[in-house]
Amino acid sequence: MQMELHTGIELAVDLIRQPDRTALLASATAHMERLFGITRGWLLELDASGRALICPRLDAALRFECDDFSHPFSHVLREAQPRALSSASCARLDHAGLTALFEASRGADSIWIQPLMQDDKRTLGILVLCGQDPVWDAVIGQPLFEGMLAVLVHQWAAHLERDDRVWQQRLLSRSLNSMKDTESERQKNALLAESLVGPSTAMEDLRGQIIRAAGSQLSVLVQGETGCGKDLVARGIHEFSDRKDGPFVVVNCAAIPDSLLENELFGHTKGAFSGADAAKEGLLAQADGGTLFLDEIGDMPMALQSKLLRVLETRQFRPLGAREEMHSNFRLVAATHQPLQIRIQDGEFRRDLFYRLSQFPIRVLPLRDRPEDLELLCRHFIHGFREREGNGPLGISSHALEYLKQYGFPGNVRELRNVIEFACLQTPEHEDIQVEDLRLDMMATQETAVAEPEAGYIPQPGVPAMHEIDDLRAASQAFEAAIISARLRQFRGNRAQAAESLGLPKRTLAHKCQKFNVSEAG
Repeated sequence: MQMELHTGIELAVDLIRQPDRTALLASATAHMERLFGITRGWLLELDASGRALICPRLDAALRFECDDFSHPFSHVLREAQPRALSSASCARLDHAGLTALFEASRGADSIWIQPLMQDDKRTLGILVLCGQDPVWDAVIGQPLFEGMLAVLVHQWAAHLERDDRVWQQRLLSRSLNSMKDTESERQKNALLAESLVGPSTAMEDLRGQIIRAAGSQLSVLVQGETGCGKDLVARGIHEFSDRKDGPFVVVNCAAIPDSLLENELFGHTKGAFSGADAAKEGLLAQADGGTLFLDEIGDMPMALQSKLLRVLETRQFRPLGAREEMHSNFRLVAATHQPLQIRIQDGEFRRDLFYRLSQFPIRVLPLRDRPEDLELLCRHFIHGFREREGNGPLGISSHALEYLKQYGFPGNVRELRNVIEFACLQTPEHEDIQVEDLRLDMMATQETAVAEPEAGYIPQPGVPAMHEIDDLRAASQAFEAAIISARLRQFRGNRAQAAESLGLPKRTLAHKCQKFNVSEAG
């Protein structure tokens, strides 16, 4: 009795010391094999779904589905009662899982199936003991066996509870991190929206791509039409990256002559060529620790493309005239309005360079494809004009907005900004921009007016021919004065009728007459 008590204490201490559930189950079955004269023992535990019994110690792929009553484990779980089963009975069931179990049982001819449950009737799993002609009542009736089962169930449940707490903590941690990431992304998106203006889905997606690109070190290729804001995208990537405190070096590949572009990028040593009186640091070196923005990279000459490819692969380059290479840790952002795939087919752009540049491709949609951004962009440019000039219009009328929406804006956001800023000059302070203040495709408008003049329109002196214009603001005012003067003549000096025909408030027309020195008589 004393020996059995001592053995039970040692057994309990060993089970309690097991660090995890896997070690606990392995230790328990090993003790049972040693103490109770059985050939093999296994603990089958419910998987995460609770729909199948698994036995990793025997075979990680072995599963007994709980709703499959072709094996005895399902009956034991449903009835919550242990049972013995002979090998002959199992053979008649012809179940692959039972066959595998008996093949691993070292010649057992009987198995004991014991459900393991907590006091709250929560099922933990099933204990399977294999033996050769055993008397199972003599085994399971031993106090040592009963005590061992009690400790096993207690420790098994404790490990499950601990695992649940760890899982809950990890889930909470992931949830908190996700909330922090979401809030951080929302704040970054709001900051980006101050420069990349627009409530459209396309702009929301664009700002999200910029934030994700900024969080990586991948090379970014920004593609889009002229004037759509590719430079703002590049600057946003830099300012929201971990390189924001480093330099942001801009190279316009189309603006620098081919013969000078290599020197601008790589720099040169003193005496490298005739006229090199001093060493010059290249833009690659200047971008060390920051971002190098290659704008209009589609215009880069082929000879320089191959050299750039090597720099991107190694971050090593050699200034003109230098004997040793230099290293620059820069992040590359490139942009182009050129259709690079077509230029690749035409042999004007390297395919391998294209793939190296476009690790993170971003496409900026033209303004015509996101008309819902138009109003906010207009108000943004009006606000910027007032901030810069100290005065200007309050806003823009709904009629003017509708008028703008009918225009395709081939020059995209840059063209819209020019149109709005020009309209700001034409609009009286503290009033809204009206349709007549806008100048869309002014060349076509003027040519149409000359070709098909309205009744009573006589070209006014002082309006220069298109090829003679060297002061856009003065020419625009002269052209506007000519239209107002023609309308006043048409309506015999009646300002109310002239204003109505132009879609202007009478007060605005009076202001323009005074501003342009236009009389009712024309």
